Amino acid sequence: MSTTNSQDDEDTFKILIATDIHLGYLEKDPVRGNDTFVTFNEILDHAQKKEVDFVLLGGDLFHENKPSRKTVHSCLASLRKYCMGDRPVQFEILSDQAVNFHYSKFPWVNYQDGNLNISIPIFSIHGNHDDPTGADALCALDILSCAGLLNHFGRSTSVEKIDISPILLRKGRTKIALYGLGAIPDERLYRMFVNKQVTMLRPKEDEDSWFNLFVIHQNRSKHGATNYVPEQFLDDFINLVVWGHEHECKIAPFQNEQQGFYVSQPGSSVVTSLSPGEAVKKHIGLLHVKGKKMKMQKIALETVRTFHMEDVVLADHPDLFNPDDPKVTQAIQAFCMEKVELMLDNAERERLGNPQQPEKPLIRLRVDYTGGFEPFSVHRFSQKYVDRVANPKDIIHFFRHREQKEKNDSDLNFGKLISRPASEGMTLRVEDLVKQYFQTAEKKVQLSLLTERGMGEAVQEFVDKEEKDAIEELVKFQLEKTQRFLKERRTDAEEEKIDEEVRKFRESRKKNTEEEDEEVREAMTRARAHRSEDAVLVAASSDEELMDTGMKGTDDSDDGFPATLSRGRGRARGRARGARGQNSTARGSSRRGRAFRSLKPEPTLNSSKSYSEAIIDDDSDLEDISIVPSSKVNQRLPTTSSLSKRGSQSQTSRGVDFESDEDEFDPFKSTATSRRTK
Repeated sequence: MSTTNSQDDEDTFKILIATDIHLGYLEKDPVRGNDTFVTFNEILDHAQKKEVDFVLLGGDLFHENKPSRKTVHSCLASLRKYCMGDRPVQFEILSDQAVNFHYSKFPWVNYQDGNLNISIPIFSIHGNHDDPTGADALCALDILSCAGLLNHFGRSTSVEKIDISPILLRKGRTKIALYGLGAIPDERLYRMFVNKQVTMLRPKEDEDSWFNLFVIHQNRSKHGATNYVPEQFLDDFINLVVWGHEHECKIAPFQNEQQGFYVSQPGSSVVTSLSPGEAVKKHIGLLHVKGKKMKMQKIALETVRTFHMEDVVLADHPDLFNPDDPKVTQAIQAFCMEKVELMLDNAERERLGNPQQPEKPLIRLRVDYTGGFEPFSVHRFSQKYVDRVANPKDIIHFFRHREQKEKNDSDLNFGKLISRPASEGMTLRVEDLVKQYFQTAEKKVQLSLLTERGMGEAVQEFVDKEEKDAIEELVKFQLEKTQRFLKERRTDAEEEKIDEEVRKFRESRKKNTEEEDEEVREAMTRARAHRSEDAVLVAASSDEELMDTGMKGTDDSDDGFPATLSRGRGRARGRARGARGQNSTARGSSRRGRAFRSLKPEPTLNSSKSYSEAIIDDDSDLEDISIVPSSKVNQRLPTTSSLSKRGSQSQTSRGVDFESDEDEFDPFKSTATSRRTK
């Protein structure tokens, strides 16, 4: 029996899954400043105690694109504490690591580095908060990768074509193809999927024996016509998609009926907005994979600050509130105090069962005062809860809806109005605001040379990435391009004809979105180069000032006064210590190569698979789903590499188990569990 358990353990991957940790969120807040660091330590502590094979992160490890020194220091301390040790890593990598980590200075997985002692490898893609930027296109994850504490994969800088090459992992007889795609602007990725410019590569050898795991960080819910990624765009050979960026926890795998794969949305591990999706209990997942079967075990996070939220519609209580009553405002305030006290009592009861939870909860009461009511003073109301609530300034949120004159009262659906109040539940981007402004602006302030989209992206770079020269360089670049266009057209020097040609040129650029993207990228490259030149000039001028000041201080004074240095303005001069002659491609490329075949993504309306499902319920509150794909003929290309095989049976079944927080792990019903024998 022990031999069977040992064999199961040798063939089973244990993967801890988390997304959107947002280290450094509100780090300067005296109450909530350490929430993200405490929860990150809890996640890594679970990974260490569960003895997982590796940790998979779905983006947004950091909240800021340029995290503070405190945030980076805390992250490094946690990774060093929990991820380094003597416990051996039980799986191997079969793919060409020089391809998987080709953006890294050290293109191989960290646990195979002879200078490091890694016990828990971490694989992570970047999100939209910590994406690569700047002249060298670096992000905070690249710092962790260079330090050997994390494996950053899934990077793609091309806007013309994306080839996603998987990291091929093997443990015993189980093989996983790990695909990753870091955050890309949703509209651009949507267009690339439509134009079939995204390709997921598959191994030529035994392609049906791999468990295909894909981690992505994009909008899953529809925020606009093209501002999201439909699940139907993804290939149907995928077994499980781990979806980052969405903060609502829906970690239990949900099957997409059309494509056949399962989607797990772990959600964030910290509350970053006081919205209904964030009020759902936070979890991470422990994924077990054996062969083509998988099982997701939910693990509740105990250190997350509790968040209670409630909606109130004053018009629904005509017996309590009359808009004509002079004391109605006091009555509303007393009613809101009762609601807040009730939520505080619920939060206290929840916290009593868990001493690790922070003491002060997050409370949100949204009040719809449509119908002639007046709001009371939120600041005065908040002062009563400063010592009891973590967000005293944001407890009450008043909102009301615009009256729709053309519609009858019977047509109004107040339920829908309440679910999406103004300024809440919706995230507006800077480029959307720029576009909206120019659409509603007067004609005299409309753009005549630039396009709204290009200006919006330049402003977005200025706000998010602190590219101070982004707008100026975009204007210069577009001005030069327009001048060249007019010279080529040999336009007459008449103001009306010039204006007409400029208008036509602008309209043609608006239609060609790819060319417009190229213009913005060129302008951003110029801005980054300009910033780098400025930095060099500032450093050089500082050194010259220091040298001149020092020389003046050593001169003899004719007046007999001692020579003194005036106020120092010098900055420390950074000396680049050069690369030490390491061949980055020599390691990890040999004997790890595997042949791939390109699979062109062709989204179809009807899936080509047929399934037979058998759902068995028992007393343990476990749902066991066994999925058997129908047989199909696959024409395979000849293999170029041969690997030793430990089993001849073909794995054709694919199954999923879901487990609640209290259930014990029973990955496969035919065998009992056991700890891994080293």
